[in-house]
Amino acid sequence: MNSNPVISVIICTYNRDKYLPQALDSITAQSFDKLLFELIVIDNNSTDRTAIIVKDFITAHPELCATYYFEERKGLGFARNRGLEEASGSILCYVDDDAILSKGYLESVDSFFRHYADAVGAGGKVIPKYESGTEPPWMSKFLDGFVGRVDYGKNIKQFDDKMKYPAGCNMIYRKDILIKVGGFNNDLTFRSDDKDIFLKLKKSYDQIYYLPSAYVYHYVDSHRLGFHNFKRLFLKTGNEEKRRIIGENNRMGLLKKYIELSVKLAGAFILYLLFLFRGKEIKGRYLFLAQWYTWKGFLLKDVFVR
Repeated sequence: MNSNPVISVIICTYNRDKYLPQALDSITAQSFDKLLFELIVIDNNSTDRTAIIVKDFITAHPELCATYYFEERKGLGFARNRGLEEASGSILCYVDDDAILSKGYLESVDSFFRHYADAVGAGGKVIPKYESGTEPPWMSKFLDGFVGRVDYGKNIKQFDDKMKYPAGCNMIYRKDILIKVGGFNNDLTFRSDDKDIFLKLKKSYDQIYYLPSAYVYHYVDSHRLGFHNFKRLFLKTGNEEKRRIIGENNRMGLLKKYIELSVKLAGAFILYLLFLFRGKEIKGRYLFLAQWYTWKGFLLKDVFVR
């Protein structure tokens, strides 16, 4: 067991025993020296076979420095912060329980932080991997966030106003910097925590980079693509965005966000008409509905997910 790893890979999981094994297997396949990283799995109060799967995995792979923790407090913020608390590495890689790491993922992360000494964080490329094998007909670039797609090209670059932020599925930060900004927002239980931590860091640090060589495949199951889940996710996206702004104690920010979402809703309707004119009505419909449910979720007091 390594007591001083360079990198900590943190997987926060909740009732995803169907997908977790492939994420764990991708850790064992890493080309990076196993003595230089650790794996931390945060079980966010799962009720399925998650604990059994992880403990069996750890037993079967004594060559890995891997640990399992049960976090009773439900919510992604609590799980992320538990990982921050337990990690021994100076570089923390947060990856989803349905993400499959590329073989050279950790090598890329290590090389990047050695060559970019000023970097405080990075976000890797995320490539959707559909259970059905094909992208749904209603997908468009405007809905990349729904399936977690992140692709800003082949070159390393700093995140700027033309880019969003490292996706929670594949985000990497220095541990000491996360501690300095107070860690993750525990009020964000399901969405927007990746945006929130990025904005907190950006107030003091600009050195957050897009790192395409550290890529993962994001497994997208059929349930995720179902309309009920589609609606629920965008409702929660809008609701969590409101929570994020309230946490900043910024009343004017709430008004600005409402105006922004209203403008985006109007823009989505115009795009719907353009798609309709081009004979791609279903793409326009889903785009409009995504923005409609985000707007509606922002207005709701709360949206329950679990």
